[in-house]
Amino acid sequence: MHKLTVSFIQKNIIFSILFFFCSQVHADESVALNIYTVNYPIKFFAEKIAGKHANVTLPMPADIDPAFWSPKAEQIAELQKADMILLNGANYAKWLPKVSLPLFKLVNTSAEFRDAYIMLKEGITHNHGMGGKHSHVGTAFTTWMDFSLAEKQAKAVFKALSRNKPKLNTVFEQNFIPLQKALLDLDKELTEIGERLNGQPLLASHPVYQYMKNRYKLNLESVHWEPEDAPTDEQWAKLKEIIENHPAKWMLWEGEPATDTVLKLEKLGIKSIVFSPVANAPETGDFMSIMHENIERLRKAVNKE
Repeated sequence: MHKLTVSFIQKNIIFSILFFFCSQVHADESVALNIYTVNYPIKFFAEKIAGKHANVTLPMPADIDPAFWSPKAEQIAELQKADMILLNGANYAKWLPKVSLPLFKLVNTSAEFRDAYIMLKEGITHNHGMGGKHSHVGTAFTTWMDFSLAEKQAKAVFKALSRNKPKLNTVFEQNFIPLQKALLDLDKELTEIGERLNGQPLLASHPVYQYMKNRYKLNLESVHWEPEDAPTDEQWAKLKEIIENHPAKWMLWEGEPATDTVLKLEKLGIKSIVFSPVANAPETGDFMSIMHENIERLRKAVNKE
């Protein structure tokens, strides 16, 4: 009788332990992940794939280029508490080597294609907004402007989420598939426009379109102009030198350029087209809607020719 009682108690203890363990696993699966990202495109991918299973934070203010933002002490503390930090790679987050973060929390979404990184030989020091002075020398970092690479980055996010919460793999996959299709559709659309352009010269107001240029075979030359700033006499003179050998009819802009700049460009026979990389969170719309608007503006310009 005594042995039976002990056995019964032992079984109940074991059952209780197993029940507690299973309950904890279930609770962990139900708790939303705390995720930080270094730019808006990756935030968009993470939100689309994770849905309600993650709270995704882009920590920098809207008026700062995320590539050149640096976290303050309190923001570093929040990053250290995150479940996952999604990186762009290609030397995007310049602050990363200066901050101590758990390596197992870091996910480089472009690691799979690091051999496709574009190296830059020279750059001009300048600034945008409140981000301080910087240069684009080093590695081109707007990888997502090649939508075939953006699809790979989204897939890296999907895989990272599934590793962290394997029981939700099916949910994440169901969310990833339409995003994957949408990105590949963008890739197809811009490929067709590139073929239609067939090497016609283009200008860019800023050197952020390198991956887009390579993927879609664009004959593109960049200057270093800011949409909100009036170009200097020296910058206008440099542009005139460029178009002597590169007679472009269009200039791509990250944001809406100043009216005076647009008018002066038109006198030179150059139309302005906004093609936003949407590196930071937009005031309206989202990554996909803005990219569709970008492509539609470029398509309309090309179709008029």
